[in-house]
Amino acid sequence: MKHSRGRRAGTRQLLRKSPREKGFPPPISRIIWPYKNGDYVAIVIDSSVHKGMPHPRFHGKTGVIIGRQGRAFIVRIRDGGMYKKIYVLPEHLRPIKVKSGQQS
Repeated sequence: MKHSRGRRAGTRQLLRKSPREKGFPPPISRIIWPYKNGDYVAIVIDSSVHKGMPHPRFHGKTGVIIGRQGRAFIVRIRDGGMYKKIYVLPEHLRPIKVKSGQQS
């Protein structure tokens, strides 16, 4: 039988949750975090939330918030030699503190 190549193929370890996190919904503070345009975020996929999940290739990448669309945020990331816009729900984002003088 032919091997299926779905969107989550090959992500057994990547999207795994630790035993202490299993079965819990994401904390409400992560969902209502007040992101603004220009904020730096890390894309950390929460496998228990299927909606608004970015492609696994973007897991662990850092990006910049450039806008909103509904509940989702538009995040600009660099992939290869080009910049891409991806639409991500806040459950899959974590804020990053940028030290002063390091913004580019």
